[in-house]
Amino acid sequence: MFSPATTISSSAATFPTPTLDTLTPTLLHDIYTQGGHVFVHLITLATSSTPTSSIPAAEAARDMAWEQLHSGPWHSVPEIWREAYSMACLRVAAARVREGEVVEAMRDLDLGLVMGGEGLRGDVERAVEWVEERVREGELEVWEEGGRRGRLEFKGFDVAEVQRALPINSLSSKIAEKHSALSLEAFLRVYFLPGTPVIISDSMDYWPARSKWSDLDYLKNVAGYRTVPVEIKELRKDILIPDYCCAGGGELRSLNAWFGPAGTVTPLHHDPHHNILAQVVGKKYVRLYPASLSEELYPHEETMLHNSSQVDLDNIDEEAFPKVKDVEFWDCILDEGEMLYIPPKWWHYVRSLTPSFSVSFWWNTSVHSTVQ
Repeated sequence: MFSPATTISSSAATFPTPTLDTLTPTLLHDIYTQGGHVFVHLITLATSSTPTSSIPAAEAARDMAWEQLHSGPWHSVPEIWREAYSMACLRVAAARVREGEVVEAMRDLDLGLVMGGEGLRGDVERAVEWVEERVREGELEVWEEGGRRGRLEFKGFDVAEVQRALPINSLSSKIAEKHSALSLEAFLRVYFLPGTPVIISDSMDYWPARSKWSDLDYLKNVAGYRTVPVEIKELRKDILIPDYCCAGGGELRSLNAWFGPAGTVTPLHHDPHHNILAQVVGKKYVRLYPASLSEELYPHEETMLHNSSQVDLDNIDEEAFPKVKDVEFWDCILDEGEMLYIPPKWWHYVRSLTPSFSVSFWWNTSVHSTVQ
């Protein structure tokens, strides 16, 4: 039986984890009482073994916590399992750093930032800073296979050819309106309050990211071994929060970066927040459906997937989903340097048409738009 008085002696730490060191007995007790007997055993084994042998045990504990995080709706997952995930990520990363596996260690720490709990977040952030500092000073080496160098450049863009790769009827329905340097007052009155999408151009030309993020050498030097781009301070400095996110007394909830090759697809889904999708590098196709058409888009019945459609727009099964083909939509090609406002609960499908780097800003507000 696990006792809260139990202590675990960890092998020499590669980075400081003061909160984890203090809270380990309490956390393990709480995890144990939530049915995490095996997790406690694995973490105990991981922290009392040599680096080489501790990695498998810590990975197994991390995978177990991951399964718990996906055992039901996110809001119903006990907070202790998020802390368990953070703990396991820290243990795995520490062992990997001792083995010289810096890229893998940073991947574990980044996942801890994304999926872990708030209690150990400070330790994870400090661990990231510790590793990054030693990489910069040359104390730790990052071994990666050679990749492309130079700049992200796109030669020619044949809309007719691109259209053949898009979902049926693309660019033949309503095209989202586009405005240059739209004023905040006009955005609020004409688009935000009615709940209508709009493309805004010439409002991010002054971002450092507009020139820097096309430079593969810059990206590799700053973030080549990171998993979560906007968690990287150097990249975060390259972007600015659009004034539009202040609409309705807004409070920024999330900032996410999306980097991927041509052909990367985000399936049809909707989000609960106001969303500005800023296209920093490359081009994307975006298709939008009003929230009022949810029934015709066949949302999944499972609670965890209720904001995702069962319909694959790239290969529609008209027999299973007969309503979809007659549903009107809005769409557009979002060009480099443009922003797209997506109102809450509007369904959207996104496809990268070139190598692409974009940032999304989610915000909540006490002023409700009239979502259609």
